Amino acid sequence: MILPGAYDTLSPSEAIAIQQQMREQIDIRPLESPIKYIGGSDISFNKYEDTVYAGIIVLTYPDMVPVERVTVITETKFPYISGLLAFREIPALLLAWDQLKIRPDVMVLDGQGIAHQRRTGIATHFGLLKDVPTIGSAKSRLTGIYTEPENVVFAQEPLMHQKEQIGIVLKTKLNCKPIFVSPGHKVGMQQSVDIIKNCSRKYRIPEPTRLAHLLVNEARIRAKEGDHNTLFGD
Repeated sequence: MILPGAYDTLSPSEAIAIQQQMREQIDIRPLESPIKYIGGSDISFNKYEDTVYAGIIVLTYPDMVPVERVTVITETKFPYISGLLAFREIPALLLAWDQLKIRPDVMVLDGQGIAHQRRTGIATHFGLLKDVPTIGSAKSRLTGIYTEPENVVFAQEPLMHQKEQIGIVLKTKLNCKPIFVSPGHKVGMQQSVDIIKNCSRKYRIPEPTRLAHLLVNEARIRAKEGDHNTLFGD
């Protein structure tokens, strides 16, 4: 399989072929080991530019106390194509992962896990490459059909695609749109949702990806301003 460092050389059809290969390796079963640390990641970029800002934050679980954060700024030539965004984002996330001193027991990535037309969203892609448990937590649906959950915190409905459950639509805050949770790799379906519930506080977005989002957006703003101070401190 082609290494992430060479993703820029891929054509869209080659990227799809890689996803089809990855699909055969996905392992969706409950994580049995305890979770002490959980990671959250996010990416920030302008789809018309080559620069990618990636961030990973590590928190204690289930207390959600940040203990480490890493940001990376890199370049990509892979085009912005729905369903193939992992090929733009993964190389930067891998660079951030390699800088971590504390490796999380499970990662929550902003995007899809198996809730993807080829079951290979960014959470699945990352989990397979690093052989780590991953969960996709997305703000919008990529594919599938569902019934809107009741307006009750933690109400949930299955997300279905071609008669297969690919995720769970979860209401995390009253009077707000739901989020779309799906296992990425080495985590069970309902277990993914239970972990996300434990990571949810007063916001619609669970803490790992919410804080990662703040981290990368701040990195993007400060890089453009030439200011390297951080919201989170040293």
